[in-house]
Amino acid sequence: MDVDVCGPGPAAPFLGARDIFETERDLDRPVTVRVVEDPGERTRVSHDGEGHRLTISRQAATSAMARELALHEYAHMHHHERDHPSHTQPTEEAIFLALSGRSVERRKLTHCYQIANHMKDIYADDIWLELAPAAKLVDYLESSLAAALADRPRDPPAWERLTPAADPEITAVNAAFALGLIERHGLVDTGHRIYDLAHAAAADAPGIDLAAFKRRFRTLSPDPGESEYRKALVDAARAYAGGAEQAAD
Repeated sequence: MDVDVCGPGPAAPFLGARDIFETERDLDRPVTVRVVEDPGERTRVSHDGEGHRLTISRQAATSAMARELALHEYAHMHHHERDHPSHTQPTEEAIFLALSGRSVERRKLTHCYQIANHMKDIYADDIWLELAPAAKLVDYLESSLAAALADRPRDPPAWERLTPAADPEITAVNAAFALGLIERHGLVDTGHRIYDLAHAAAADAPGIDLAAFKRRFRTLSPDPGESEYRKALVDAARAYAGGAEQAAD
């Protein structure tokens, strides 16, 4: 695996992740890691015939999760090179199939793309979680979910909304993703605090079936064909934002 790191950040997390990744997997094309100063820069991956490019902020590159993030992105690159359906199926096409002829809120349409990204992430995590400890990932999922929830209720019996800063429905789906992933890989037991957080998120979004979405993520086929994966993506989008049938003009 050829990994070149450039920019104002450390190379060690990316080279260390390469060494771990190479114990079981490989990439055919070279990887360029571009570290940028902008703390608001989201981690981005692009691909072309010459190789892969990972753009990441210096803040993320120096974080405690840097190595695990690099492993995760290498796994995405691996799936891309091998034409895994989760990385070749056009998301727009599947969402159109799911929602064609229906009236859907713009926010829910946006969230469908996030759900599709979760499904891609499941397959990337399937690779790297076989190679490295998952403790940091569990901590990250827990803290991310906790950040979307209010810690303190009002005086009983009234309660504040549990997710004041985030859309409660996609927060509940995010919670289902976290639980589906950790159960898929047996990362924690059911007494872990993340289950309490997930149930709090679900309580604030009664229209979202937490258990059903958790099951969707947990049981994604490890080696789906194109039609099987397309159906899973269509079903997930329709379950979240099925919308109402539009009346004929």
